[in-house]
Amino acid sequence: MPFRQRDWPREDGPGDAGAMADDTAAEVLPSDSPSFADGYIGDRAVRDEWDERYSERPQLWSGQPNGALVAGVADLAPGRVLDVGCGEGADAIWLARSGWDVTAVEVSGVALTRAAAHAREAGVGVRWVHAGLTEAALQPASFDLVSAQYPALLRTPGSTAERALLDAVAPGGVLLFVHHAGVDEHHSGQDGAFDPADYVWPSMVAALLGDDWRVDVDEERPRVLPEGGAGAHHTHDVVLRARRLR
Repeated sequence: MPFRQRDWPREDGPGDAGAMADDTAAEVLPSDSPSFADGYIGDRAVRDEWDERYSERPQLWSGQPNGALVAGVADLAPGRVLDVGCGEGADAIWLARSGWDVTAVEVSGVALTRAAAHAREAGVGVRWVHAGLTEAALQPASFDLVSAQYPALLRTPGSTAERALLDAVAPGGVLLFVHHAGVDEHHSGQDGAFDPADYVWPSMVAALLGDDWRVDVDEERPRVLPEGGAGAHHTHDVVLRARRLR
Protein backbone atom coordinates (compact mmCIF):
# COMPACT_ATOMS: atom_id res chain seq x y z
CA MET A 1 0.00 0.00 0.00
CA PRO A 2 1.45 3.42 -0.87
CA PHE A 3 1.91 5.95 1.92
CA ARG A 4 3.31 9.43 2.49
CA GLN A 5 6.67 9.23 4.20
CA ARG A 6 6.22 12.73 5.60
CA ASP A 7 3.43 11.37 7.80
CA TRP A 8 5.81 9.02 9.61
CA PRO A 9 6.11 9.97 13.34
CA ARG A 10 9.79 9.49 13.91
CA GLU A 11 12.56 11.19 15.90
CA ASP A 12 15.92 10.00 14.60
CA GLY A 13 16.92 7.63 11.84
CA PRO A 14 13.72 6.78 9.95
CA GLY A 15 13.24 4.33 7.17
CA ASP A 16 12.81 0.65 6.49
CA ALA A 17 15.77 -0.88 8.22
CA GLY A 18 18.80 -2.60 6.80
CA ALA A 19 21.21 -5.22 8.08
CA MET A 20 24.86 -6.18 8.04
CA ALA A 21 25.47 -7.74 4.66
CA ASP A 22 28.21 -9.23 2.56
CA ASP A 23 29.57 -7.22 -0.35
CA THR A 24 27.33 -8.97 -2.87
CA ALA A 25 24.10 -8.17 -1.05
CA ALA A 26 24.27 -4.50 -0.14
CA GLU A 27 26.43 -1.43 -0.20
CA VAL A 28 28.70 -1.36 2.87
CA LEU A 29 30.94 1.67 3.23
CA PRO A 30 33.22 2.91 6.04
CA SER A 31 32.92 6.33 7.64
CA ASP A 32 35.21 8.06 5.14
CA SER A 33 33.01 7.24 2.15
CA PRO A 34 31.74 10.36 0.36
CA SER A 35 28.29 9.13 -0.75
CA PHE A 36 25.89 6.24 -1.18
CA ALA A 37 24.86 6.22 -4.81
CA ASP A 38 24.82 2.58 -5.92
CA GLY A 39 24.55 -0.91 -4.54
CA TYR A 40 21.27 -0.50 -2.67
CA ILE A 41 19.30 -3.69 -2.07
CA GLY A 42 15.62 -3.28 -1.22
CA ASP A 43 12.42 -1.57 -2.29
CA ARG A 44 13.60 1.30 -4.49
CA ALA A 45 10.30 3.16 -4.15
CA VAL A 46 10.80 3.28 -0.37
CA ARG A 47 14.40 4.41 -0.84
CA ASP A 48 13.39 7.14 -3.27
CA GLU A 49 10.66 8.48 -0.98
CA TRP A 50 13.01 8.74 1.98
CA ASP A 51 15.71 10.30 -0.19
CA GLU A 52 13.18 12.90 -1.28
CA ARG A 53 12.16 13.62 2.29
CA TYR A 54 15.75 14.09 3.43
CA SER A 55 16.51 16.26 0.43
CA GLU A 56 13.81 18.73 1.44
CA ARG A 57 15.87 19.92 4.43
CA PRO A 58 19.59 20.11 5.23
CA GLN A 59 18.91 18.40 8.57
CA LEU A 60 15.76 16.46 9.37
CA TRP A 61 16.37 15.17 12.91
CA SER A 62 17.69 16.68 16.14
CA GLY A 63 21.24 15.34 15.88
CA GLN A 64 20.98 14.02 19.46
CA PRO A 65 20.84 10.34 20.44
CA ASN A 66 17.41 9.05 21.35
CA GLY A 67 16.83 9.23 25.11
CA ALA A 68 15.28 5.76 25.24
CA LEU A 69 18.46 4.32 23.72
CA VAL A 70 20.75 6.12 26.16
CA ALA A 71 18.69 4.89 29.11
CA GLY A 72 18.15 1.42 27.69
CA VAL A 73 21.84 0.55 27.28
CA ALA A 74 23.21 2.23 30.40
CA ASP A 75 23.84 -1.12 32.13
CA LEU A 76 25.25 -2.93 29.07
CA ALA A 77 28.91 -3.53 28.32
CA PRO A 78 29.80 -2.33 24.82
CA GLY A 79 29.97 -4.98 22.12
CA ARG A 80 28.66 -5.36 18.58
CA VAL A 81 25.53 -3.34 17.85
CA LEU A 82 23.14 -3.13 14.91
CA ASP A 83 21.44 0.28 14.59
CA VAL A 84 18.27 -0.38 12.62
CA GLY A 85 17.20 2.58 10.47
CA CYS A 86 19.99 4.95 11.47
CA GLY A 87 18.89 8.10 9.62
CA GLU A 88 21.46 10.87 9.93
CA GLY A 89 23.52 8.82 12.36
CA ALA A 90 23.03 10.40 15.79
CA ASP A 91 22.49 7.08 17.60
CA ALA A 92 25.24 5.29 15.70
CA ILE A 93 27.79 8.01 16.47
CA TRP A 94 26.81 8.11 20.15
CA LEU A 95 27.17 4.34 20.38
CA ALA A 96 30.57 4.42 18.67
CA ARG A 97 31.75 7.13 21.05
CA SER A 98 30.57 4.93 23.91
CA GLY A 99 32.80 2.06 22.78
CA TRP A 100 30.40 -0.01 20.69
CA ASP A 101 31.37 -1.68 17.40
CA VAL A 102 28.59 -0.21 15.25
CA THR A 103 26.87 -1.40 12.11
CA ALA A 104 24.24 1.15 11.04
CA VAL A 105 21.67 0.41 8.37
CA GLU A 106 19.31 2.68 6.43
CA VAL A 107 17.40 2.80 3.14
CA SER A 108 18.12 6.45 2.35
CA GLY A 109 21.43 7.14 0.67
CA VAL A 110 20.98 10.86 1.35
CA ALA A 111 20.70 10.14 5.08
CA LEU A 112 23.71 7.81 5.04
CA THR A 113 25.88 10.37 3.27
CA ARG A 114 25.08 12.85 6.04
CA ALA A 115 25.64 10.22 8.72
CA ALA A 116 29.06 9.32 7.32
CA ALA A 117 30.03 13.00 7.24
CA HIS A 118 28.93 13.45 10.87
CA ALA A 119 30.97 10.38 11.88
CA ARG A 120 34.05 11.80 10.17
CA GLU A 121 33.58 15.05 12.08
CA ALA A 122 33.20 13.09 15.32
CA GLY A 123 36.26 10.97 14.59
CA VAL A 124 34.49 7.62 14.98
CA GLY A 125 34.20 4.58 12.75
CA VAL A 126 30.87 3.06 11.76
CA ARG A 127 29.93 0.45 9.14
CA TRP A 128 27.19 2.00 7.00
CA VAL A 129 24.92 -0.44 5.18
CA HIS A 130 22.58 0.77 2.43
CA ALA A 131 19.86 -1.90 2.37
CA GLY A 132 16.41 -2.96 3.45
CA LEU A 133 16.16 -5.30 6.44
CA THR A 134 14.47 -8.21 4.73
CA GLU A 135 16.63 -7.98 1.59
CA ALA A 136 20.08 -7.71 3.18
CA ALA A 137 22.16 -10.78 4.02
CA LEU A 138 22.36 -10.63 7.80
CA GLN A 139 24.75 -12.82 9.72
CA PRO A 140 22.52 -14.61 12.25
CA ALA A 141 23.01 -14.22 15.99
CA SER A 142 25.92 -11.79 15.57
CA PHE A 143 25.00 -8.67 17.57
CA ASP A 144 25.16 -8.07 21.31
CA LEU A 145 22.60 -5.30 20.88
CA VAL A 146 20.00 -4.69 18.18
CA SER A 147 18.63 -1.16 18.53
CA ALA A 148 15.45 -0.19 16.67
CA GLN A 149 14.46 3.36 17.60
CA TYR A 150 11.14 4.41 16.04
CA PRO A 151 11.76 2.45 12.82
CA ALA A 152 9.44 2.77 9.82
CA LEU A 153 9.66 -0.98 9.35
CA LEU A 154 7.08 -2.33 6.93
CA ARG A 155 5.29 -5.56 7.82
CA THR A 156 6.05 -8.57 5.66
CA PRO A 157 4.36 -11.93 5.06
CA GLY A 158 5.19 -14.50 7.70
CA SER A 159 6.53 -11.85 10.11
CA THR A 160 9.82 -11.87 8.21
CA ALA A 161 10.79 -8.37 9.34
CA GLU A 162 10.05 -9.08 12.99
CA ARG A 163 12.01 -12.32 12.89
CA ALA A 164 14.94 -10.60 11.20
CA LEU A 165 15.24 -8.32 14.22
CA LEU A 166 15.19 -11.27 16.62
CA ASP A 167 17.51 -13.44 14.54
CA ALA A 168 20.22 -10.77 14.54
CA VAL A 169 20.61 -10.92 18.34
CA ALA A 170 23.42 -13.11 19.67
CA PRO A 171 22.86 -15.45 22.62
CA GLY A 172 23.11 -13.28 25.73
CA GLY A 173 22.40 -10.19 23.63
CA VAL A 174 19.61 -7.63 23.86
CA LEU A 175 16.91 -6.32 21.55
CA LEU A 176 15.83 -2.75 22.33
CA PHE A 177 12.77 -1.77 20.29
CA VAL A 178 11.23 1.65 20.96
CA HIS A 179 8.26 3.31 19.31
CA HIS A 180 5.82 6.18 19.81
CA ALA A 181 3.00 5.19 22.14
CA GLY A 182 -0.50 5.13 20.72
CA VAL A 183 0.44 5.62 17.06
CA ASP A 184 -0.45 2.02 16.19
CA GLU A 185 -4.01 2.59 17.47
CA HIS A 186 -4.83 5.36 14.98
CA HIS A 187 -5.66 4.36 11.42
CA SER A 188 -5.64 7.10 8.82
CA GLY A 189 -4.98 5.33 5.56
CA GLN A 190 -7.10 7.64 3.43
CA ASP A 191 -5.70 8.83 0.12
CA GLY A 192 -2.56 6.73 0.55
CA ALA A 193 -1.64 8.32 3.89
CA PHE A 194 0.26 6.61 6.70
CA ASP A 195 -1.56 3.52 8.00
CA PRO A 196 -0.15 2.02 11.23
CA ALA A 197 -1.41 -1.41 10.20
CA ASP A 198 1.35 -1.50 7.54
CA TYR A 199 4.16 -1.32 10.11
CA VAL A 200 5.91 -3.40 12.75
CA TRP A 201 5.26 -2.39 16.39
CA PRO A 202 6.90 -3.65 19.61
CA SER A 203 3.82 -5.70 20.53
CA MET A 204 4.20 -7.70 17.32
CA VAL A 205 7.80 -8.57 18.14
CA ALA A 206 6.95 -9.37 21.76
CA ALA A 207 4.33 -11.85 20.57
CA LEU A 208 7.05 -13.88 18.83
CA LEU A 209 9.32 -14.26 21.87
CA GLY A 210 9.70 -17.84 23.04
CA ASP A 211 11.33 -19.63 25.95
CA ASP A 212 14.77 -18.60 24.74
CA TRP A 213 13.99 -14.95 25.52
CA ARG A 214 13.55 -13.01 28.76
CA VAL A 215 11.55 -9.78 28.68
CA ASP A 216 13.19 -7.15 30.89
CA VAL A 217 10.98 -4.20 29.90
CA ASP A 218 7.66 -4.05 28.08
CA GLU A 219 5.95 -0.82 29.03
CA GLU A 220 4.80 2.66 28.12
CA ARG A 221 6.80 5.50 29.66
CA PRO A 222 7.27 9.27 29.29
CA ARG A 223 9.65 10.14 26.51
CA VAL A 224 12.91 11.98 27.02
CA LEU A 225 12.42 14.72 24.43
CA PRO A 226 15.36 16.03 22.39
CA GLU A 227 15.57 19.65 21.41
CA GLY A 228 14.21 20.09 17.89
CA GLY A 229 13.86 17.54 15.14
CA ALA A 230 10.83 15.90 13.63
CA GLY A 231 8.70 13.81 15.95
CA ALA A 232 9.39 15.92 19.05
CA HIS A 233 5.65 16.36 19.69
CA HIS A 234 5.31 12.73 20.78
CA THR A 235 5.39 12.58 24.58
CA HIS A 236 5.34 8.83 25.42
CA ASP A 237 7.21 5.75 24.22
CA VAL A 238 6.51 2.05 24.15
CA VAL A 239 9.74 0.28 25.15
CA LEU A 240 10.48 -3.40 24.61
CA ARG A 241 13.80 -4.70 25.92
CA ALA A 242 14.35 -8.44 25.73
CA ARG A 243 17.42 -10.62 26.26
CA ARG A 244 18.14 -13.72 24.20
CA LEU A 245 19.06 -16.50 26.62
CA ARG A 246 20.37 -19.05 24.13
